[in-house]
Amino acid sequence: MSGNIQSVRGMNDLLPTQTPSWQFIEQTLRNLLASYGYAEIRLPIVEKTELFKRSIGEVTDIVEKEMYTFEDRNGDSLTLRPEGTAGCVRAAIENGLLHNQIQKLWYLGPMFRHERPQKGRYRQFHQLGVEVFGLPGPDIDAELIVMTARLWRLLGLDKSVTLQLNSLGSADARAAYREKLVQYFAQHESRLDEDSQRRLHSNPLRILDSKNPAMAELIVSAPKLNEHLDAESHEHFMRLRAQLDAVGIAYQINPCLVRGLDYYGRTVFEWVTDKLGAQGTVCAGGRFDGLVEQLGGKPTQAVGFAIGLERLVALLDESVVPLTRYAPHVYMVRVGEAAQLHGLLLAERLRDEVPGLRVELNQGEASFKSQLKRADKSGASLALILGEDEVSKGCAAIKNLREQVEQKSFMLDQVVSFLQDFVVSNK
Repeated sequence: MSGNIQSVRGMNDLLPTQTPSWQFIEQTLRNLLASYGYAEIRLPIVEKTELFKRSIGEVTDIVEKEMYTFEDRNGDSLTLRPEGTAGCVRAAIENGLLHNQIQKLWYLGPMFRHERPQKGRYRQFHQLGVEVFGLPGPDIDAELIVMTARLWRLLGLDKSVTLQLNSLGSADARAAYREKLVQYFAQHESRLDEDSQRRLHSNPLRILDSKNPAMAELIVSAPKLNEHLDAESHEHFMRLRAQLDAVGIAYQINPCLVRGLDYYGRTVFEWVTDKLGAQGTVCAGGRFDGLVEQLGGKPTQAVGFAIGLERLVALLDESVVPLTRYAPHVYMVRVGEAAQLHGLLLAERLRDEVPGLRVELNQGEASFKSQLKRADKSGASLALILGEDEVSKGCAAIKNLREQVEQKSFMLDQVVSFLQDFVVSNK
């Protein structure tokens, strides 16, 4: 007899005990984005492999080692999306969303990278992506950062994250800086680890992002990109900083912050935490003004960010944000055959007449005592009790499961009124 089939390594089930955290975060994100005027776009999980090679860069770790790529029956090379920005740009170009238009878009869903699974980093992971097209100034960069700062406050995580900021300058400024960087690291090539030696002539800026402690001193002494910025990028960065200062958002300038994808330029930022071990980046983004043209569209300014939901959930598990909001308000205890039928009818009436009420009915044969245990385990605040006596009198009893309050009986119309008030007071 064959053994049980296991899930793919690094691709995890989210169990009913875990999904309340996810639902809370997702609903908070949707409400927040709507309040800033952002619209949802839904994108395919599979894209043509060429899209990611052209956008992310063929000499990045993602393209070289981490993508899930396969040939379909037509011989086309397809890839499970490793990130969302490229697909969003492709969709915006293909559907004519960019010509003489400003677009403020967001998407949410799974991404896929074949890397070593560890806490906060999985082969199937979930990201929120936010992308803005058609706005060149630092004011939109500031709005994205201000919006993420508000998100941390809404989630109760504002004391757990720190903002890091940098500017990568223009493409010409980066090209000139790249030469200085290659020259510097070439003089110390023997001290570079294997990854950095491989990147030296293909993607030297990524060496600055190395987490190898043995190279820390070498990286600190390297030429700094922010000392080689072009005048326009310097002004852009200073105006962004002034706006963040004006709204009181603290930040650290990190000259080694370069981001891992080739399409970034000018503003880059990360929100980081020290509570998740090595996987400290919770939110990351920046400007990618050249990507639309790179993928076949007309030159379009763009900026955005992505948030890893697994890391938010891990942080939230350490916080005091209440997650009981997805438990039922009411668990209905039904004792006797008549109560089974009347309970079903009453539950439907309550759902009709009490907007937002969450009602769970006891199902299956169980004693009164067992049903009360189930009610308590469900997380419900109230048990609504129906037995033969209640059915014959047209009433129901309500027992508070979370407070020491005397159990009371109500006529059915009073039950409706009581629960209407209860839902309003517990929003």
